[in-house]
Amino acid sequence: MSNRAPIKSVDAFAYTIPTQEPESDGTLEWHATTMIYVEIRAGGQTGIGYTYAHACTAALVRDLLAGVLTGKDALQTGARYAQMVAAIRNNGREGIASMALSALDVALWDLKGKLLGAPASALLGATRDGAPVYGSGGFTSYDQAQLAAHMARWVGELEIPRVKMKVGREPWRDPRRVAAVRESIGPDAQLFVDADGAYAPKQAAELARRFAQSGVVWLEEPVYHRDLQGNALVRSLVPVPMEIGNGEYGCSPATFAQILAAGAADVLQADVTRCGGFSGFIAADGLCQSQTRPLSSHGAPYATLHAALAAKSLRHIEFYYDHVLIEQRLFDGAAPPKRGVLFADPTRPGIGLQLRRPDAERYAA
Repeated sequence: MSNRAPIKSVDAFAYTIPTQEPESDGTLEWHATTMIYVEIRAGGQTGIGYTYAHACTAALVRDLLAGVLTGKDALQTGARYAQMVAAIRNNGREGIASMALSALDVALWDLKGKLLGAPASALLGATRDGAPVYGSGGFTSYDQAQLAAHMARWVGELEIPRVKMKVGREPWRDPRRVAAVRESIGPDAQLFVDADGAYAPKQAAELARRFAQSGVVWLEEPVYHRDLQGNALVRSLVPVPMEIGNGEYGCSPATFAQILAAGAADVLQADVTRCGGFSGFIAADGLCQSQTRPLSSHGAPYATLHAALAAKSLRHIEFYYDHVLIEQRLFDGAAPPKRGVLFADPTRPGIGLQLRRPDAERYAA
C-alpha cells in the first residue's frame, strides 16, 4: 500500500493541573492530575490525543514511539497500532507504556479524521449521535454536607440522572454517607458507588446489602481489580439488581477477556487512555458483544466520546469530575452534556478538540 500521508513528526507534553482541594478515594490520595498531551503531524494536519499518567510517559512517547511512527502512513491506523504494541514489548504491555500508546492511537484517529474531513466516530462506524453519561466524583475527602451538595449538583443543575460516589476509606461510615447522598439526589436518580478495591470480598458483600437500602445499583471494584475470583464472589452475593463494574485498568483485549471469563463484572469498563486508545476500546466492545455484556467507559470523557459513539455495547460514559474540569478548561470543543447525554459536533473533524495552548502552558510540568 502506498504511503499516502507520511507522518512528519510526533511530540508529547506534560501538564500538571492542581485539584481544587486535596482529594481521595478508598485507596489513594492526590492533589494534582498530570495530563500527557501528544501531537502527530502529517499531510498539513495535526492529530491530538492525551492520557492521564506520570510525566515520564511523555519521554516514552518522544524517545521510543515517535521513532516507530515517523515516516509511516498516518491513514493506516491498524498497522500503526500493531507496530506500537510490538515496540513496547520490553517495557511491559500494561501501565505507562500502554498509556503512551493509547494517547497516540487517539491522535492517529484524530489525524485520520482531519485528513479525510470526517469525525472520528464516522470513521469508526458510529451507532448513535450521543452517549449517556453519569456524573462521577463524591470523593472520600469530602465531609458529608459537601458530598451531598456535590452529588446533588450533578442531578439538579446539570440534569444528569445517574451519579457515582467514592467509598472505602472508612467503611464503617459508608452506609451513612451513601444514605445522605440518596437523600440529596432524590428517589429517581440512579446511584453508583466505587470502592477502588478497598474492601475484602465478604465485607463488600455485606456493605452492598446495606447500600441496597439506599437504592444503589452499581458497585465498582469492590475488591482489588486483579482479584477476579474475589470480584466474582462479590458479584454472586450482591442483591439484585446491583451490578459489579470492573476493567478500568485493562490495557489489552486479553485482560478484558479474562475479566469476562471469570465472571468478575456485570458491566465491563474500559478506559480509552489506558486500553489502547480507540483501537483498544473498539476491541473491548467486540468482546462485550461476544458475551452480551454492556460496556461503560472510564475517565477522560471528551477523549472517549467518538469511540463511545461507535461502540455497539455502550451503556454510558463516566463524566469524571477532575477530568471534566481539565478538559473543559484546556480544550475548545468540550461542550457540556445535554440532559445527561454527551454529543459530538458533526462539523468538527477528528475528535473535535483543540488545545488552548496558552492556557495549558500555565501547567507545564
